[in-house]
Amino acid sequence: MQREGFDRSRLEFLPVNSRRSKLKMSEVAVDPEAPAPDPGPAASVIDRAAERIIEARQRGAPVVLCHGAHVIRNGLAPLLDRMVEEGWLQHIATNGAGSIHDWEFAFLGRTCEDVEEYVSSGQFGLWEETGGSIGLALLVGAFDGLGYGHSIGRMIVEERIDVPAREELLAALEAGGCGGPGAAPRAAAAADLLDAMDNSGLESGALGLPHSHSSMSIQAACFRQGARFTVHPGIGQDIIYPHPLLNGGAVGRASMSDFLLYADTISGLEGGVYLSVGSAVMSPMIFEKSLSMARNLVRREGGALEDFLIVVNDLAESTWDWSRGEPPMDHPAYYVRFCKSFSRMGGELHYAGMDNRAFLLNLYQRLAGAS
Repeated sequence: MQREGFDRSRLEFLPVNSRRSKLKMSEVAVDPEAPAPDPGPAASVIDRAAERIIEARQRGAPVVLCHGAHVIRNGLAPLLDRMVEEGWLQHIATNGAGSIHDWEFAFLGRTCEDVEEYVSSGQFGLWEETGGSIGLALLVGAFDGLGYGHSIGRMIVEERIDVPAREELLAALEAGGCGGPGAAPRAAAAADLLDAMDNSGLESGALGLPHSHSSMSIQAACFRQGARFTVHPGIGQDIIYPHPLLNGGAVGRASMSDFLLYADTISGLEGGVYLSVGSAVMSPMIFEKSLSMARNLVRREGGALEDFLIVVNDLAESTWDWSRGEPPMDHPAYYVRFCKSFSRMGGELHYAGMDNRAFLLNLYQRLAGAS
């Protein structure tokens, strides 16, 4: 029997301020000036990363950090802000959860709910401001031609969402029927936003949204500084998807824009550095596709894209020297996907098995000490 999809309008959402959150930014924020812990055996990898980052900056090549959500949960946004501000990072990429935790820290000063507790009560992820604000920011940002990361960053920095007038949206719809470059995609974004307004009763105009901890957001920092911040989500994987204002079309437009921006950065990675921190799936997957796209163009133009450094940082202990290439199939390390995928990309690869706070703090302080 064919069934209709789940009706999200029937869900009950609660204010996110009523939620018990496990992490407070005031307690977890990492001070860039704090003494860095002993990196142990990873010291040589950090030294090599610092050396190559300094070389990359001298030659104008990008340094990219692609990270999972725990980098934000561990309070590293202030450190990343410093690294962007001082020119050590040109592009930061994360998954959907990383963006959400960063937004909740900026809006609320805390994040991370008890999954078991709230799933058992049917309230996990059902928080009005988190799903509603992010959903609306993406709807408006997609209409304005922004990617996912800068849509959220703009909302945090400006502390509002400017919902376009219905007349402007209807004009975009009409223009879409007349053709012309970019008219149809903008018309589709306008249609999604109009539909959301009709279904939610949302009016045009500025929707004020104070963010009392905006200085603790790396998305806001990148938006203010004009640095690239891209978000690479998976549909249905994050707590924003139950909210009726979370529109699949807007997510698709904004995240596709971010993927192409990311691929553009990777196309210029010759002489650069790629840091993959705490992302076992998303980072290697988007990197390999983007690198293949970039090489498709570069090699047809007679160039090369081989001289770059990849450093992978995760908690798992390393049982293989990845600078030697891929391990044999009978070695357990062969099934460590995030290193195996990167080992097939060319360039120079190193692995640092340590806490991401220790890795990034040690790396930053080496860079700061050398400048």
